[in-house]
Amino acid sequence: MFPKADRVAVVLNGNARQVTDELVESFDQLVGSGDLFLSSSLDEAHGIALEIVESRYPVVLTGGGDGTFVQMVTAITKEARSRDQEPPRFGLLKLGTGNSLAWALGAGTSRKGVFADLARLRHDSAHRDFRLIEVQDLLTPFAGAGFDALGLKHFHEVRSVMRHLPWVGKRATGAISYAISIPTLTIPELALRPRMEVRIVNRGAAERLDQNGQPCGSPIERGEVIFEGACIAALVSTIPYWGFGVRVFPFADRRPADRFCLRVVATSPLHVAAHMLSVWKGTYRDEKLIDVYAEDVEFEFDKPTAIEIGGDPAGMTDSMRARLHPDPVKLIDYDAP
Repeated sequence: MFPKADRVAVVLNGNARQVTDELVESFDQLVGSGDLFLSSSLDEAHGIALEIVESRYPVVLTGGGDGTFVQMVTAITKEARSRDQEPPRFGLLKLGTGNSLAWALGAGTSRKGVFADLARLRHDSAHRDFRLIEVQDLLTPFAGAGFDALGLKHFHEVRSVMRHLPWVGKRATGAISYAISIPTLTIPELALRPRMEVRIVNRGAAERLDQNGQPCGSPIERGEVIFEGACIAALVSTIPYWGFGVRVFPFADRRPADRFCLRVVATSPLHVAAHMLSVWKGTYRDEKLIDVYAEDVEFEFDKPTAIEIGGDPAGMTDSMRARLHPDPVKLIDYDAP
């Protein structure tokens, strides 16, 4: 058990595939039952956030994917700042499906790696200030509309079916569900239906990038339309990864600290499918791929459109605002010495 001076709150998503009874028992023995929280609903998450802030934990680890992190960091940060408290440091345990942020921070991928990450917190762990994007009142490393939101919808449908198969159940990985859903459901649906129509307006400082990720042209003025027309995806992110190590935002590694990446995919879904390997590696380039460093943009859709925030479906909307949050959060950096 951790000494009181080094208390760590661990919040696990009870709905995550890897969060088994055996895993919960192991965590319970390692961190102490009073410091382990199990959440299976949004209401429970808010109650846990309140308890963590009241107890003044210096470090909070979330296990269950990007969505779990988004919900907890949003609730805890808002509650702490409403009390004029310094928010705790946050870290991730790679126990969810996509784990995009865990990829960016170097969190362990295996069960052994997860426990090794947790064990490191017995000592001072390096952390870095990290800027998140505020989208629909949530703090997130990434969000978007179009391909990613539709892909998540199909992923959850396929995973739900696979989990009910008696010979598969929870043994089915998220990667398998994505491998089935993207080519068999998402790509065909995008190819057959009209593309998403969106108008993206700049509300802060912004600059366009060329195909090598270098700023080009004059700065984009406030109120200027960045993009208007049909596309298959409109995405924002402060990290390179979308999930499973897919480098959807290859220029995020060298973005300025006061910007996030905006990427509009105006190419055809079949063209993207044909270049899936280069998409995965982050080397996919096309003249209809629009990249921008921005700090505040507004999306206006021609009709209610599905969006995702932090890898979780976030409903339908006809508008979405993405703003770089002014206050960075402190994240445990597992790649640091």
